[in-house]
Amino acid sequence: MVYLNGHTDRLDLAAALAKVSAQRREQALRYRYESSQRLSLAVYLLLMEGLEKEYGILEPPLFDYTPEGKPFLPQHPGIHFSFSHSGTVALCALSDRPVGADVETTRKITPSLVSYTMNESEEAIINASGNPTMQFLHFWTRKEALLKLTGEGIRNNLRMVLAEAEKYQMETVQTENYIYSIVQYK
Repeated sequence: MVYLNGHTDRLDLAAALAKVSAQRREQALRYRYESSQRLSLAVYLLLMEGLEKEYGILEPPLFDYTPEGKPFLPQHPGIHFSFSHSGTVALCALSDRPVGADVETTRKITPSLVSYTMNESEEAIINASGNPTMQFLHFWTRKEALLKLTGEGIRNNLRMVLAEAEKYQMETVQTENYIYSIVQYK
């Protein structure tokens, strides 16, 4: 399931801090800016909402981390999640199998970014598109979600990330203001 908050700028910071675990509160308050604190809390609150609706879990979850830094729920090893946020949009994907998610708000894309992150085929599709920005973000969110799924994170050879895309189940949703992708193993 996908849980989304498109208006994290409206999140009541004090109320959110009171709802989350001490672990998450401490993590959120490490951020210097309130907007970053809100995003950190928003994705966690989305996870809490999903855990309650999907699994009946009411207690705020505690995280542990893989050696690569990917968070997981040691008290619920069969539950997988992935966080993402961009601008004032926060997203949490929740599943009973490994999952990766990425959300991006629309923004200006430079040709140098396209050539650095996309292979020739992807670049040609972007350049031929009626909306090159959204086409770029379509590819980009899939790449980042796939890297979150595998636990690799952003790496140097971004151009080849989708080379074996057929091994994965990928879903991309586009709105006027943002686009997100969810990736799982087939």
